[in-house]
Amino acid sequence: MATPLHTTIASALRQRIRRGELRVGEPLPSESQLCEEFSASRGPVRQALAALREEGLIGGGQGKRAVVLDAVPAQPFESFLSFTRRAELTGYAPGQRLQEIALRRPESEVAAALQVDQDDLAVQLLRLRLLDGRPAMLERMTYTASVGRLLFDADLDAGSIYAVLTEQGVDLHSARHTFDAVAADATDARLLEVPEGSPLLRERRLTTDSAGVPIEWSDDRYRPDVATVTVTNTRSSRTVML
Repeated sequence: MATPLHTTIASALRQRIRRGELRVGEPLPSESQLCEEFSASRGPVRQALAALREEGLIGGGQGKRAVVLDAVPAQPFESFLSFTRRAELTGYAPGQRLQEIALRRPESEVAAALQVDQDDLAVQLLRLRLLDGRPAMLERMTYTASVGRLLFDADLDAGSIYAVLTEQGVDLHSARHTFDAVAADATDARLLEVPEGSPLLRERRLTTDSAGVPIEWSDDRYRPDVATVTVTNTRSSRTVML
């Protein structure tokens, strides 16, 4: 059975991104260029681009040129549990202390991730997460204004923000997680009770609804001596090794 053309196009573009031929921040070839290259109509090209967009590899759309966002495909939202649930499963008592919540203009990186203009207002939160009463993680969350406004009247020291939003009918469908290491800044050091410059595990998360519209951008920083993140991959029996 022949491979669908949109699958072939998506696979070719995916490989170029992973090999660095198309780097993060660079635009993809235009739809007309891709049509010519793959001898395809716009339908298969747009299907291929939609697949890469769903994986979080590219952004753009709705008249905007597709741009490479990352070289690693996203994982399903269900593959990561909430901090609260993760703590409970590992035998810790989770806690949280809201430090601030404000309506302000986001930084350029955050605005780009949320696909809003820098002059648009967004709701930003700073919240300390605890394990057995000890500082474990510092959350810096930014929500689009329409979603974030739902949090102003909520008790954000009571538990999961996702639970609050879900109860309000917010469509939390998928999330893209990126992990790296950073040095603690002055705010991290004060709230996490570590020396400034100490290494922290950082998780950056972009959450979208079922239509792919960004809802939340978060920068979470963990004390590595208190909290760790483990990802387990299981190979399906149908997996084909190439």
